[in-house]
Amino acid sequence: MKKDKLIYWLTTSFIALFEGVMPALTSHTELAKEGIRHLGYPDYFGTVLVVFKVSGVLALVIPKIPGRVKEWAYAGFTFSFLFAAISHAAVDGLTGQTFFPLAVFAILALSYHYYHKLNTPHVD
Repeated sequence: MKKDKLIYWLTTSFIALFEGVMPALTSHTELAKEGIRHLGYPDYFGTVLVVFKVSGVLALVIPKIPGRVKEWAYAGFTFSFLFAAISHAAVDGLTGQTFFPLAVFAILALSYHYYHKLNTPHVD
């Protein structure tokens, strides 16, 4: 059980830092804005994305948030990572930028797996 909690909190903390803290601190930079423009999205899309990412991270890390809300947060991050990979592939072809969101998605999938492992009643 301790191992499961450790894996859950390590993976969830990574997602929280990578998808909540970093975007909140860097979304206003010109580099971040240019990244959104490069993929063909309007400038406001970056702001909307950050709001949803920070909201999703809060849903994942606050223990009192209902499970159904956490499920929606996991789903939202899944769509975000998959569409990021598709966007990079469509604009730049198959590069490291294409596969990086999929690597982060794998970490999210581990968090999701251990979330359910820790929150599903066990019958002995």
